[in-house]
Amino acid sequence: MIQKINTFYDVQQLLKKFGFIVYFKDKADMYEMMEQEIKSLYNIGLISKDDYLKCRLIINQRKSG
Repeated sequence: MIQKINTFYDVQQLLKKFGFIVYFKDKADMYEMMEQEIKSLYNIGLISKDDYLKCRLIINQRKSG
């Protein structure tokens, strides 16, 4: 099953698929932790470069928006 990553919810579901449920009261901390987990998944080869970049873009848009 190929998962399309287009929204912040999709990023959360991708992390959930690997057992990560990230929630912090402080949004900046939550985004930072999500970025770290996405980077870890990419570094060990569990997600593709394309998915990694899409996730980073979505998280960065959420941070700046």
